[in-house]
Amino acid sequence: MIRFGTGGWRAVIADDFTKSNIRLLTAGLCRLMKKQGYEGSEVVVGYDRRFLSKESVHWAAEVLTGNGFTVYMVNRSSPTPLIMYTVRSRRTHYGLCVTASHNPAVYNGIKVFTEGGRDADRMVTAQIEEQIARISEADIRSLDYDTALADGKIVEENPLNGYIDSILKAIDVEKIKKAHLRVAIDPMYGVGQQSLQIILMTCRCDVDAIHVQHDTLFGGRMPAPDARALVQLSTYVTEDRCDVGIATDGDADRLGAIDEKGRYIHPNAMLVLLYYYLLEYRGWKGPCVRNNSTTTLLDRVAQDHGQKCYEVPVGFKWVSAKMAETGAIIGGESSGGMAIQGHISGKDGIYAAALLLEMLAAAGKPLSEIYNDILDRYGRLEYGDAAVPMTPERKKELQHLLFEEKKLPEYGKELDHISYEDGVKLYFKDGSWIICRFSGTEPLVRFAAESDCAETTEGYIRTFREFLGL
Repeated sequence: MIRFGTGGWRAVIADDFTKSNIRLLTAGLCRLMKKQGYEGSEVVVGYDRRFLSKESVHWAAEVLTGNGFTVYMVNRSSPTPLIMYTVRSRRTHYGLCVTASHNPAVYNGIKVFTEGGRDADRMVTAQIEEQIARISEADIRSLDYDTALADGKIVEENPLNGYIDSILKAIDVEKIKKAHLRVAIDPMYGVGQQSLQIILMTCRCDVDAIHVQHDTLFGGRMPAPDARALVQLSTYVTEDRCDVGIATDGDADRLGAIDEKGRYIHPNAMLVLLYYYLLEYRGWKGPCVRNNSTTTLLDRVAQDHGQKCYEVPVGFKWVSAKMAETGAIIGGESSGGMAIQGHISGKDGIYAAALLLEMLAAAGKPLSEIYNDILDRYGRLEYGDAAVPMTPERKKELQHLLFEEKKLPEYGKELDHISYEDGVKLYFKDGSWIICRFSGTEPLVRFAAESDCAETTEGYIRTFREFLGL
């Protein structure tokens, strides 16, 4: 069964990620587009560096053209935000990208985008699933890729220049030039290198790069820019005395960073830094959006500036929708994805990196000092998280316990309220919180918590895990 999660459809290669299922998903999308009156329209498609990504996007293109649609093929492995930008700039109704983002190398998947370059919301993906359920392999029509290309039904181009120019127009290039920043980048064997280097060199930064070669195994690690994965980047930053280290995940829609002292900057801190920068230095006004597993330090920054911070479920489609609804100037998640008003509606690690450089240039201070200034002003919150592998059987058992029997651990402190909107989240009267939710992209149960004390935060997670026998 093909089921969309919080970040598109993802599956293990040769298990559920197969040619048959790729064709089936694309045929379902074709049926939905025809039902919506978009028959014969153009669809933007692209792919990342994962194993089978290029072949898979060709199989999808064959089904699209076989159903009478024209295909705008981004003809080289590219960042997912570039594909989203192209959907928006070409004003197509739909687009898709073959990628599994930050998942382990054994995974691949497909993200579907809608008008404006937004992640398809739950209503759209449910409609695609509904169409898929009505299709058999014999119903799928396709046209040979080379034939479709020769007939002009597939157009191959590289829209990188337009995407890069859109970012350069959105930042203060001259200010960054004057700062003479030394930057180390780590694209984690993914698709972020070229875009990052072009932007950084245009801004006259001194750039060094690691992990740039094409490796479908991502060096044996998950291509997620977390603290463990960025140890080498941290060493590089300190030994070469760089101002900052920048990393992007496998499809370059997430940002990771290392400060000048070689310390990992958690995505929570990055969101706070950039929101604070937009408000204090750029003089922007507007709310922010975060998911339910992201720091409430954002709420303090927003309140201090007369703004509001909105909370949504995990999945960037929820962040994008709330940003559009409220006019928020920034939105993001604790996993490193963020969007800024005026750019694409989805996550973009490349643009976020460029804005980070502008912040360093404008503040004229090291990254660690800027963040310490924020903590001095708003106080420190201690965030913690954990992820535990989960079998389907165990997941079903725990879901029954939590969501049907509504049983929860006892914490011996006063609760403000409980939310079951996405997993189960306990909000305490003192402003601290703990959430337990099942991942929509991997077989994991995830915990996140925050309080004003690291020991308390760790205790929240430990108590919940012990309650569930994990």
